[in-house]
Amino acid sequence: MTTIIEQTVLIENKLGLHARAATKLAKLSQNYQARLTLTLEDKSADAGSIMGLMLLTGSQGKQVHIKAEGVQAQQALHAVCQLFSDKFDESE
Repeated sequence: MTTIIEQTVLIENKLGLHARAATKLAKLSQNYQARLTLTLEDKSADAGSIMGLMLLTGSQGKQVHIKAEGVQAQQALHAVCQLFSDKFDESE
């Protein structure tokens, strides 16, 4: 049975979903047997696509809806939410 879970997170880091943050997110998402989709306003992107993530134009203060689907959906969603919470390990 495929698990589907969803959560909304806030972009807290100053630069938002810029190239370095998008790369970290894409690499992290590829560690799990789950499909992660991020939605910001009316745009969606696969979490494994750096360019797709950057095209979301996620800036500080915006909310992102994350949908995780698959065997490791729970673990993947937790890891991605933690990355957002940690502000992509960026110093501000």
